[in-house]
Parts: sequence; structure tokens; C-alpha cells
Amino acid sequence: MMLDDGDASDADLIGRARDGDRAAFGALVERHYDFVHRLAWRWSGDRTNAEDIAQDVCVRMGRSIRTYRGDGSFTTWLYALTLNAVRDMARKAARETVKAQAYGVEMLAMAGPDSAADEQLEALWHAVRRLPDKQRDAVLLVYGEGLAHGAAAEVMAISEATVSWHIHEAKKRLKVLVRQAGEV
Repeated sequence: MMLDDGDASDADLIGRARDGDRAAFGALVERHYDFVHRLAWRWSGDRTNAEDIAQDVCVRMGRSIRTYRGDGSFTTWLYALTLNAVRDMARKAARETVKAQAYGVEMLAMAGPDSAADEQLEALWHAVRRLPDKQRDAVLLVYGEGLAHGAAAEVMAISEATVSWHIHEAKKRLKVLVRQAGEV
């Protein structure tokens, strides 16, 4: 008689997942997802970030389950994976903040002493900061850093066509955001 995945031990599920059993891996994820999400939420302090971190941990778990040695408990290993994902997200956020600030300063410096241009540039920069992450990244890389779409695609680990699409969508959204800012 075969045990249901819900009745199987973590060690059994890990062994089966290492051998490529997707159902066993799915059972592990289902069993430990709330634990990972709770840790991510406590460390990040933000539910949206916690969801992103938990999903990232699940991906990392899938990539590295075969190298899990079992020296410590599985939850200890999950703590480490989750903390690494939290740290990676924090480092990424810090890099994005530095890039965004640098781009804003550079654009303001390039505008010169014209206060009307400064105000327009600041309004545009404020709108760029409100774009979704991928669109903002594409705009920063292509217009802020002067990268070609292909080079930006490499940096973002997406296709060149996707970078072009993000730029196109960002332009449409920026028009709306700048127009709304002017009405306030």
C-alpha cells in the first residue's frame, strides 16, 4: 500500500523529489509554503515582498533539492534559502534605489538652470519612479544608461523584444502619469 504524499515524511518526499518526482516536490512546497511565506513576511515586513520571496524560495528549492545533503533539518535549510532570498531582494532594492537616484540627479544636472525644465524633468522622473519594475528598469537602462535594447535585455535576463515592449508600455503609461500630474 502506497502512502499518500500528505502522510509521507519530509525525508521520503525529499528523496523522491531528488529522483525527479514532481508530485513529491509539489507536496514539499505545499507543506512548507506557509512557513517560508511567514518567514519572508517577518524579515521583509511587506506582504507583497513576502509573496515574491516565497515564490523565489520555491524556485531555488527546485533548483537545489538534489544538492540538499540532509545534514540538518529541512526547515533549517529552508531558513537559509529564505534568508538568502530576503538578502538578495534587499540588495536588489538598494541597487535600484541608487540607480534611480543617480538617474534623477543626472537628468536634473543635464537640464541646466532652467527652472521650468527642472520642474518638467522632476515631474517626468516622479512618473518614471511610479512605473512597474520591469518598465522602470528598461527605461533606466535604455534612456538613463544609454544601453541598446539588446544590452538591456542581457542585464534584465529577458529577450530584446521584451525590452522593447516594456519601453513601449512605459511610454504609454508615462504620458498618462505626466498628464495626471499636470492636472493636480
